[in-house]
Amino acid sequence: MDNRPIGVFDSGLGGLTAVKELMRILPNERILYFGDTGRVPYGTRSRDTILRYSKQDMRFLLKHNVKAVLAACGTVSSTAKAEGDRLPVPYIDVLRPTARAAVNQTKNKKIGIIGTSATIASGSYRREILMIDPEIEVYEQACPLFVSLVENGFVTPQDEVTRLVAERYLAAIREKGVDTLILGCTHFPIISATIRSVMGRHVQLIDAGREAALGCLEVLKAADLLCDAEQESEHQYFVSDDTQSFYHVAELFLGQSVRGKVERIDIENY
Repeated sequence: MDNRPIGVFDSGLGGLTAVKELMRILPNERILYFGDTGRVPYGTRSRDTILRYSKQDMRFLLKHNVKAVLAACGTVSSTAKAEGDRLPVPYIDVLRPTARAAVNQTKNKKIGIIGTSATIASGSYRREILMIDPEIEVYEQACPLFVSLVENGFVTPQDEVTRLVAERYLAAIREKGVDTLILGCTHFPIISATIRSVMGRHVQLIDAGREAALGCLEVLKAADLLCDAEQESEHQYFVSDDTQSFYHVAELFLGQSVRGKVERIDIENY
């Protein structure tokens, strides 16, 4: 048993979808979250830049004595797995648990994947899915503008700009007749209502943040690293840009106040 915090990181705010699920399924665990809000988005960066950012993010979490690292970011998961696997603590990303959930869900063996440009270009989700079931048809679509829309608060079904972008991005993948759609960036579940309205209610959405949190639970349980007693969970949040702009959207995502719990750090020191 281990009472150290779980370290979670993302390029910005999207990883809070995984944090919310962790809070639900592991209410006694402490969570230390880093959102690289000063350098978001990662999905349009080069591979070398994503690797450099990811290593800095991981080093920051390790400096805070976390017991596990969850990369709650589809771009990092698709690019920096080798670096994560070399960490001295268990490393969990969104890829495998999300792919597994999608394969278990599909009935017609047609799965769609949406993610950042880097995630889609990597082909990482496609490989994971086909390793599980080679007969599945996979259709992919990069949706880079979704990250900026979420980070800037355009997250409700009433936001017309978000709906128009979703209709443009999702038209081709919808026409393929997929019955399951992977939201391959942890920002995307935040606009799931808009995505669902465009895709149709018959299409099952797979939330990468939720599946990553469930994957984290499995890993901690297997390694005997779960918290050994009920305790008041004191979560900490760190960002690389202005804390004030983080408050409102974070509270919208989590459904609770984070004021007084957020600190700005210089990630270039790591």
